[in-house]
Amino acid sequence: MHSVQLNAFGKPWEVAETVTIPDSGAPGVGEIVIDMEFSPINPSDLVLMRGLYGVKPKLPAPVGTEGVARVTKVGSGVAEIREGDRVLFPRGTSTWQTRSKVKADGLFALPAGADPQQLSMLMVNPPTAYLLLTEYVSLKKGDWVIQSAGNSGVGRAVIAIAKQMGVHTVSVVRRPELVDELKKLGADVVLVEGPDLAKRVAEATGKAKIMLALDSVGGPGLMSLNDCLANGGTLVAYGVMSGGPGPFFTAPNIFRDLTLKGFWLLNWFNKSPPARVVEVQKKMAGWIADGTIFTPVEATYPLIESAAAISHAAKGTGKILFKGS
Repeated sequence: MHSVQLNAFGKPWEVAETVTIPDSGAPGVGEIVIDMEFSPINPSDLVLMRGLYGVKPKLPAPVGTEGVARVTKVGSGVAEIREGDRVLFPRGTSTWQTRSKVKADGLFALPAGADPQQLSMLMVNPPTAYLLLTEYVSLKKGDWVIQSAGNSGVGRAVIAIAKQMGVHTVSVVRRPELVDELKKLGADVVLVEGPDLAKRVAEATGKAKIMLALDSVGGPGLMSLNDCLANGGTLVAYGVMSGGPGPFFTAPNIFRDLTLKGFWLLNWFNKSPPARVVEVQKKMAGWIADGTIFTPVEATYPLIESAAAISHAAKGTGKILFKGS
């Protein structure tokens, strides 16, 4: 069996390595044994390996936050899951691992015909997008929302879910070649970041009253999104992809009654009843199964090629997945 292990904090492709670990053994009461099929490398994984995440694991530590797996053995007392079912990894389980023995509580069989690569990305980005759109501002059909990093996993899910809700999207990107790609996905307006963003957004949306902005980049761009909000609007920051702080002036927030909120999915998991978590996950699974939510995959790597996979993911050119043996 293989597992990707973090040995220090630093450059992710240098501080993680693939190690051999013992087999997980037979399942006990209420447990199942699962074999990893696919597990993504997320920006949050890279931030954790750099030592900049909200929590720091005790080292050495296994890595990986989400994935999809096949059930190979079922212990006694497990009624809802059978051998051969496809399930998500339980929250808190390290997923960059060949085989795992886990508790069956809260797990459910995923749609049989759904793409396993897409299902492997169900736990983090789709629920983040859904919660960002539903937990902070009461959006109605015809409303507008603006977001940075529209081509990211969360950004693509925001576009898809907003379209389901009848909500229009403005997606800000860094590269002009992404404009047509995102419009084909259903984005209403796609703009390249740069000067006079608020003016360009107003022109493109017919001076729409935008009450919700979503940011995963941080840095100087945060203020640009803030400027696009209508009075009384809310900016939700859920990532720091820029890796650094940026200017943020309090005067507009005071005089225009703007709100800045932070979102961390782990906090939502910790505060939510288990039934609510499963409800959201099943909704996301349905949207993945019917193709509503789709994230392009650039490459897959076996666990034994962890350095190459992590180095590729760190370039930020596309989604990278680990694949099981």
